[in-house]
Amino acid sequence: MPVLNIAMIGSDELAREIAKATDQRDVHTYVHKEPGQNGPRILSLIRPAKYPERLRPFLNALSAARIGLIEITEVNATLGEALVAFASANILNGIAVINPPQGEWIDEDQVKMLFNQAGLQGWTFESSDGIQLRDTLYQHMDNISDELSASANAPLVLPVDQYFNVKGIGLVAIGYVQSGSVNVHDDVLLLPANGTGNAKSLQVMDDDVSVAVAGDRVGLALRNAKEEHLGSGTLLVRPAIEDKKTNTSIPLAVVSHQSSLMKLNRSPFQKRVLAEGDVVHASVDLQFVVGRIGSVVGEDLRIDWDSPLFIRRENPEPTLIAQLDSKPRIMGNAVLTLIE
Repeated sequence: MPVLNIAMIGSDELAREIAKATDQRDVHTYVHKEPGQNGPRILSLIRPAKYPERLRPFLNALSAARIGLIEITEVNATLGEALVAFASANILNGIAVINPPQGEWIDEDQVKMLFNQAGLQGWTFESSDGIQLRDTLYQHMDNISDELSASANAPLVLPVDQYFNVKGIGLVAIGYVQSGSVNVHDDVLLLPANGTGNAKSLQVMDDDVSVAVAGDRVGLALRNAKEEHLGSGTLLVRPAIEDKKTNTSIPLAVVSHQSSLMKLNRSPFQKRVLAEGDVVHASVDLQFVVGRIGSVVGEDLRIDWDSPLFIRRENPEPTLIAQLDSKPRIMGNAVLTLIE
């Protein structure tokens, strides 16, 4: 079942015009399913309900999403920050819906200028008609089908955002498959604890499945795993393989950074310059890790992380850098190089 995850900033009312509400926690999710040539095709809206008060759920939505959707009810600092965040997450295609309160007006030309300044020229402006928005989102899905397929064939990276014990099933971990796939009976490694487990069963959208692929939100029942090895920011990956008999060597899909050399691609809306001693937050693959700038030499910044930050070995996603007392809070995105 191909899935298109969409990070949405907007109202519950607009989301329900497009898809059916399925989960109403800090991050609200909505799902719409339609038949396709090769089975059902799914749109999954991920809406951080408490943004702008809470930034992390929005950053998590950006990590999981391929396309963006924003409902514009006024032109303000929150809109600017959201545009910075979408651009920094390289979500360069999406939909904007201008929807001012009754009796008020928004200058569309001004809004389009802000999108262009943020680097979001690929976004389109659409009406609030739910059927038309669904059709446009499915067009986006078709346009990036090769990208979605490539992500499904990459090494497994599965961040865990919830876990609990279920009577009769055992320990269950839930999260979005960021890349690759996981099958029933696969062995997995739980980072950073280096615990091990085995995929006893998988559920996607309440259906038992034999495999979950990139884009799926999966519930994975773990056999032979310890609950203390799970926590906020846990990643599930395949264990490394080192088999001298077959001359097979496959490293872990991610590299653990305790310290990084950072080159920041600063947002055009961000005027603040990072300095030695500043505290920053890094967001990538649903991780949210605190770091401190140890030194600055030209454009190179050394960051020492409070806990390990895991970066994909192949085709890493952009790492968003935030500073919670800045305006906007998003500094931009960064290329991180491991400091041994």
